[in-house]
Amino acid sequence: MPKSPAALQTLPPAVTQALARLGENLAIARIRRHESQRAWAKRLGVSVPTLIRLERGDAGVGVGIYATALWLIGRAAALPELAAPSEDLGALESDVRQALRRRAVRSPLSTEARLGRKQPQKS
Repeated sequence: MPKSPAALQTLPPAVTQALARLGENLAIARIRRHESQRAWAKRLGVSVPTLIRLERGDAGVGVGIYATALWLIGRAAALPELAAPSEDLGALESDVRQALRRRAVRSPLSTEARLGRKQPQKS
């Protein structure tokens, strides 16, 4: 049996739980479709033991196999949205911080000048 990579041994608990839920949901989808493990594994192009690992949420199962399982249940279109830039809150926060640093306005006059407005005259 091949040695598993260190990255798989140090998965965050949230990732482990999410994979377990994904595997469980895929198993439920297979059962609801009245498909045997053998038939489902054949459709995925994997062995029955690999299917069992997938349904347990094993992180060592290739992402392509998970993606194919999602395709079999009509959910492959949801994959790109998992890492959609518009949903990447960490990057959005970074963008906002950078914009605030670039913005460094020093006086109301410079703001008005940038906007092309005239300052009201004081009497």
